[in-house]
Amino acid sequence: MEEDFSQSLTPPISQFSGENHCELIPFQPPCFSCASDTVRSDTRPLSSDGYIGRGSLKRMLLRLDPAPADYEGDTVDIFGFTWVTETALVESTTLLFGLFRQKLLKLETLIQSSSHDFGQASSLHYEAEDLRRHCVIFLQYVKVFLYRYLEPMCPTEEGPSHPYIEQEAQLPSTLLEELFGLTLLIGRLKDLPANILTMQYQGKLFPPSWHLLHLHLDTHWSVLEILHLLTHKMHGQVVYAHQFVNLTGENLTNNSLFEEHLCNLLSDLTGLAVCRYNKVRPTEALTSHHYHCTCTKELWILLIQLLEHRSKVLHTQSFWAYINTLLRPLISGRPLPEQDSGLPTRCKDPLGFTWWLVTHLAELGQYSCNGTLQNQKHLEDNWTFVEELLRSTCDSKRMQQEEQIRMHVHCCLTLCMLWEPNTATVTTLWEYYSKNLSGSFTVPWLGVSGLGSVCKTPLALLEQARTCCSPAPLSSSGHTQLYRSANSFHIFLRVLALYLAQDNAGGAPWRQIKGRVYSKFHQKRMQELSEAGLMNFLMLFMVLARQAELEDVAGRACELLGLLPSDLPPAQRSLVWRGQLALLLLFQERGLDVGAQASWLAASFSRTAREFYLKTTEPSRRLSLWGPLGSYLEGVAEVFESSISLALSEERLLNEGFGLLLPACRQSELNSALGFLQTVLRELRRVHQCSVHSGQMTCASDARPSLASTGVAKEHHLAVAAALWAHFFPFLRSLRLSNTPMAQLADAAAGFTLLAFDLPSSAPQDLQPNPIQSILQCFGWDDMLHPLLVTRYLPHLLQNSDLMSSVSSSCAGSMSGPSQAPSVRAWFRCVLQQHIHKNPDGTDSRAGKALEEQLSELTRLVLKLPEVDSLLQRAELQPGAGGKLEPRPALEMFVKAVGRVYSRLQVLPERTAMVSRALDYIGDVMKYIKPYLVNKNPQEGLLQAYWAVGCVVRHWSPLLATSKAQQLLFNIVNGLLLPNSLSGLDKALRDSLPLYLQGLSIAASASQSQGAYLKKQLRDVISKYLDHFLPAGPSVGAVANHPVLLAACEATPTLRGCALRRSILQVISESFLQFKGSAPPPRLVTVLAFLLELLRRNSDSDPALLTMPLPSVLRCLMMVNEPQVKKSSTDVLQLVVERCSAACGHVPCHHTVAVLRSFVEENEGIYDRQVYSILETVAVLDSRAVLALIPVLSMSLRNTEHKRGLGKNTTLRNAYRKLLTLLGDSGQAEMISLEED
Repeated sequence: MEEDFSQSLTPPISQFSGENHCELIPFQPPCFSCASDTVRSDTRPLSSDGYIGRGSLKRMLLRLDPAPADYEGDTVDIFGFTWVTETALVESTTLLFGLFRQKLLKLETLIQSSSHDFGQASSLHYEAEDLRRHCVIFLQYVKVFLYRYLEPMCPTEEGPSHPYIEQEAQLPSTLLEELFGLTLLIGRLKDLPANILTMQYQGKLFPPSWHLLHLHLDTHWSVLEILHLLTHKMHGQVVYAHQFVNLTGENLTNNSLFEEHLCNLLSDLTGLAVCRYNKVRPTEALTSHHYHCTCTKELWILLIQLLEHRSKVLHTQSFWAYINTLLRPLISGRPLPEQDSGLPTRCKDPLGFTWWLVTHLAELGQYSCNGTLQNQKHLEDNWTFVEELLRSTCDSKRMQQEEQIRMHVHCCLTLCMLWEPNTATVTTLWEYYSKNLSGSFTVPWLGVSGLGSVCKTPLALLEQARTCCSPAPLSSSGHTQLYRSANSFHIFLRVLALYLAQDNAGGAPWRQIKGRVYSKFHQKRMQELSEAGLMNFLMLFMVLARQAELEDVAGRACELLGLLPSDLPPAQRSLVWRGQLALLLLFQERGLDVGAQASWLAASFSRTAREFYLKTTEPSRRLSLWGPLGSYLEGVAEVFESSISLALSEERLLNEGFGLLLPACRQSELNSALGFLQTVLRELRRVHQCSVHSGQMTCASDARPSLASTGVAKEHHLAVAAALWAHFFPFLRSLRLSNTPMAQLADAAAGFTLLAFDLPSSAPQDLQPNPIQSILQCFGWDDMLHPLLVTRYLPHLLQNSDLMSSVSSSCAGSMSGPSQAPSVRAWFRCVLQQHIHKNPDGTDSRAGKALEEQLSELTRLVLKLPEVDSLLQRAELQPGAGGKLEPRPALEMFVKAVGRVYSRLQVLPERTAMVSRALDYIGDVMKYIKPYLVNKNPQEGLLQAYWAVGCVVRHWSPLLATSKAQQLLFNIVNGLLLPNSLSGLDKALRDSLPLYLQGLSIAASASQSQGAYLKKQLRDVISKYLDHFLPAGPSVGAVANHPVLLAACEATPTLRGCALRRSILQVISESFLQFKGSAPPPRLVTVLAFLLELLRRNSDSDPALLTMPLPSVLRCLMMVNEPQVKKSSTDVLQLVVERCSAACGHVPCHHTVAVLRSFVEENEGIYDRQVYSILETVAVLDSRAVLALIPVLSMSLRNTEHKRGLGKNTTLRNAYRKLLTLLGDSGQAEMISLEED
């Protein structure tokens, strides 16, 4: 064909002409492109090279030059030829369109030679791109030519005219025929191969098929644009295709061609959308678009803008009119054949497709002619057609399932957000849902997400209603994924909320829908509602209450709920109360009084609580009743938590029903009830403190109206407090002596204590005039309380410095502040009873572990009490910085501090007061530890009890010796040290006995009135346990660790230690070394070993103390020949004699001499030789002591001989001489004297 266009047939200026006649190729005109666009953004999602991005659409609508900067030269290059700009289209219309067809056919041919070879693909891309560019330039030239040079021809006088003028006059008709031929050549979009329409392309090199598709789109749009421009230039004159009419006899005008081509194009685009919809899941309806690429999206926007413009200017059909005509056969159930409508005959869901397409087209209507998304409406609404869709959706004959209805209503919601909802739409939907209110509206294949959300609390119900009344933005995931998260009824509620919230409607929407809603509910209808239906009913009225008249809707809801049967199932009762409480929350938001609503609800709760309380109620029934009762607790707690001031009659929710509910609760139920109580107490205190603070600010600003509102608020706060005291506190008080107190009990009791601090006048009369002290005594200071309760309760209060200061100041005048001494006593008792919860096998129970943790916290707070801290500072004892002090060392430190402070006091009144305080600190300690003593277990508790009381006896011994505290000391000795039986006490006594012995020794020395008795008690204790822990046979380990020995040992001798050792030595001498006739005492070897160890471990130097056991030891040496006894006795004798000698220096120790003299005199004439033998041992150790005895010994010898009457006793005298030989000169002299006898 190219040969036909040789140089002889060239246009006016040939392509072979000189370059000076040519101009530069114009810039690339706008065209469809879905290649990657670097300037693409959220505000400009379309291609910047497209008709909208390049401003072509806007210029057309404004009747401006399509390309003001192009085609300005005298010539223009089209299809590789140079043409005269102003005449080419008139003179060469057929030729130019022929060249266009030639390029188009060549591009189609390139598709067949496509290859996967990259090199060939590159060349094919550039060749196809060049072919398309030539065609687009030509189409753009046609538009420019028509705008600039076409003028309608006016009738002229008959006569010859210039040939160009005749050609120019025929141009509209000729152009119309060429456009018609072009449409026949390119055919329809639906006729393109399926692979071209659906293939996705990426990268920068595209196959010829991509260019062909986009050239078809360019051509289809350009034909409409040229026809629209032709109509404009012809000033409304109808252009006929004369040659076509003459040949076929059929009329072909610019208007008919526009209509036919437009309908075909809309039909083809809709057909493409059908193909896409067949692959769309309902969950993806709003995220899956109806166009394949941005080019078809742009084409839709171009058509919308063009048709809306023509509708306004030329009064032709609107865009929606064309679409409705196209889609109406689909939803009627009688679609036209494909050859007639152009739509595919197979569509999986025609109604769903129609909803889907209309919704997405409405979204495209938001685009302006600049291609930007704007909130203003560029496309009129289409409610008339949508109402037809709604009627089809809600038609019971169609048997639509929830999965389809949900998508349809979701699309309807989207349209309501794009357009303003109208009454007919809402009415149609309400008519459907009012008949199906009890439906579940579930989509089985969605799984759990399709079941819909169940609002378990009033706040959740209110929040869901709030969500329905505040739809998410169109483009957000909250809106696009609504199909998964909400059922169709909830989506309808969003539509209803939008309808009621229309701006500038003046309440008209509510007046129009109010009667339709209310009229659907009556007694029979209410009683027919299932649980799901009741939930939907509540959601409906919550939305109406938020968007319309709250009090009117709430009142109507109460009336309707009152129509429900009295024996409503518990699950539905829960729903009813939940809905009522949600309405109360809404009243609170608006600052309206909730008294009427609360009274109705509380009365219903009270009736249910009474049934729950009755013993005649079956256990299964009681179990089911807890459902609504528990939901009531949760809901009322949310009401109190949500309230800003608690001044809206919320106290009416707390009635006598709680007094019936609490005693009937099981453990788990009681936990929930007490948790609810804590919430109410906390919220009451919060709002009251805020009210007091705001009142103080008001007083400073002198604002009387605010003062009045503060007074009203306080009245309501007192009413809430009175309800709590009346309906909850008596039950708490009845549980305080429980053996298994719950943590919530202590927390709630602490809440009441703090409430009494904030609102003391609200407390009942039996707690007045000092309600805080009364409650503290009831739950913290009473000795009958379980430690688990006390250790949980007191920390709540001890850390509140304001409360403790208030209690202390209210009891001013007492030297021992009642807020501190009883708290210390309670702590002391809890430490002693810490191990009561041990399991029989000795392991910690769960309660025991909780007690351990709570006791550590109580210990920390007690040590911070001002009174305790003062004692520690005065005693120069302070807990380690930063480290946590465990209860046991803390108790020891506290006891030491009290003892030190008392010892340093000099003034009698101060000492007397300190005794009273100390006794107040420890209370009835014997009563506290009695469970351990009776049961003799757990062993840890027994050990701790003995140790703790031992610390008291040891460090408070001077204090306990006073007349006021002596009785306690006597009780301790009799109860702990001198019990009737020692079974099970060995470990405890062995560990703590040193503390008792040391303390008793000091007390016996310090006591003025009962010193003798205490000393006797001390000796009894020493005797008892010296015997008890003394082994039967000699055992070094047993003697060395004997508790009595450990009590007496000290590194440096002190007066107190000496006193204890004196008592021990006295007991040993009197009770363990006494001979019965000539029979030695039992366990003599062990006793002597103990005595030796006692003397050896202590560096005593007092001869009076050291010589106390000497008579008994001398007797052992004399009377017992057992080697071990001899050795131990000799060792003791040596130690005593040497220390006495060292203590007396160069003079004989008169204590030793006195003992020896007595020993000699007692054994005169009986054991003389044994006496001399023993004295020989003494003489070796300390001859001075024996020298002092020479006169006595000699006299004793002579007396013995005299008594016998036999003259000199040679044997005896020889033994005496042997002794005297050891005494030096004095001994020799005495020997001479004896010879002279």
